[in-house]
Amino acid sequence: MSRLLFQGIPGETDQSEQTKTASNRTKNRETSWRSLESDKLHEECGVVAVHGHPDAARQAYLGLYALQHRGQESAGIATANGLHLANIKGMGLVSEIFTEDVLQKLPGTMAIGHTRYSTTGDSALLNAQPIRVESTKGLIAIAHNGNLVNLGTVRARLERDGAYFQTTSDSEIIVQLIAHSDRHTLVDCIADSLSQVEGAFSIVMMTRDRVFAARDPRGFRPLSMGRIRNSNGPDTIVFASETCAFDLLRAEYERDVLPGELVMVTEDGVTSRQYATGVPQASCIFEHVYFARPDSRIFGRWVQESRDQMGRQLARESHVPADVIVPVPDSGVTAALGYAEESKVPFRLGLIRNHYVGRTFIEPEQRVRDFGVRLKLNPVRNLLESKRVILIDDSIIRGTTSRKIVRMVRGAGAREVHLRISCPPTISPCFYGVDTPRKRDLIAANQSIEEIRRYIEADSLAYLSLDGLLKSCDSGESNRFCTACYTGNYPTQWVDVDEILPATASV
Repeated sequence: MSRLLFQGIPGETDQSEQTKTASNRTKNRETSWRSLESDKLHEECGVVAVHGHPDAARQAYLGLYALQHRGQESAGIATANGLHLANIKGMGLVSEIFTEDVLQKLPGTMAIGHTRYSTTGDSALLNAQPIRVESTKGLIAIAHNGNLVNLGTVRARLERDGAYFQTTSDSEIIVQLIAHSDRHTLVDCIADSLSQVEGAFSIVMMTRDRVFAARDPRGFRPLSMGRIRNSNGPDTIVFASETCAFDLLRAEYERDVLPGELVMVTEDGVTSRQYATGVPQASCIFEHVYFARPDSRIFGRWVQESRDQMGRQLARESHVPADVIVPVPDSGVTAALGYAEESKVPFRLGLIRNHYVGRTFIEPEQRVRDFGVRLKLNPVRNLLESKRVILIDDSIIRGTTSRKIVRMVRGAGAREVHLRISCPPTISPCFYGVDTPRKRDLIAANQSIEEIRRYIEADSLAYLSLDGLLKSCDSGESNRFCTACYTGNYPTQWVDVDEILPATASV
């Protein structure tokens, strides 16, 4: 059973004994889910909010279930009913934490939820979100997707002013700024606090009787608003990091929360204000490359369309004679379909993914070479044997996994293996809510494409050009993207690097 933390739950101790660190008796033989995914970039969080539903906790649960791909480390749901605000969070997957018995402890018509893959702050249960804080402005719960880049200086200033932090998460800084604001209304205090932080944040907040949603002025991370139409009363308003959550909730997509916008939902309806204007947009282009689900609409464009165009453009830029196009599942599938259609080469699922790899597994022997990759992927020999294969993947980060996959395909009898990547080389770390290795660990930051090709043992290697990527993601709505991971040009003026390096997991 997942370790849970209860806050504001009648009959439960707020700081549960279950939050104590568990013994890691199998640490020498246990390999974590995170290590299996070590050669991928990770989106850090997914957030949801619900206002005006008799079973808000269950709606939030369903939304988080749809957003599970954005974070598999911890999850939490807070609910409110006008008088009380309760919060339950735990380590593990959404379905592991929120059993029927747990959901029954969360009554209320409003809810916010969060699923997390830790960035700033360690992975301890206390840093799981939503974070619930009793402040001078009342009881507030907050869930945050992104990273603040000036958190070091802001936190130090708040502590000098007497702020006491319950967690090491940067999300709590926003609540403390609200508590220390000299504005007169809560909405003004929130707007004031958001104007003081720099970086990426798509947040949902809740008091005992209101729900708030906001995005940073550059719009780094997505956040959309939807509506569940109720024939016998006011509509339910929902917010989610991705629109795929609306499908499970049977909600209609209404619009994106705008960069620099603060939305408030009360019994009287939805109101909005722009707390910041005139800041250049810098939406994360990697949402389209990898993070978001293909069935989501992000930054005004369906992700499926972007990835299809990435594959087509990749074929135009770097095709070689081949017998079969094979995606690295699951993230390379859509781009591979576009590549195959553009190049007129057959598409085949030559690698099969095991979707039932848990968050941890026990290796039969640690020294078994490439065990983690073979646990997840298995080649279909009759589709690969004696073939010239073009492998399509979304990115190369460290290069270790790519080399193992190329070896696997060649070991299944492929005559040639050509690797094609549907984005440019990743040469710089991200400081805006992505778990990125340091620059010295990014293979493209330290080696040429030819050197990478030799390292991964492919017959050829090519990446999609930056111009090709931008063209593929163009929604026609004049979106401007952050491409710092490909260029090293960051949209913020400075980055407090020491404060926001990827966190070390703890159990």
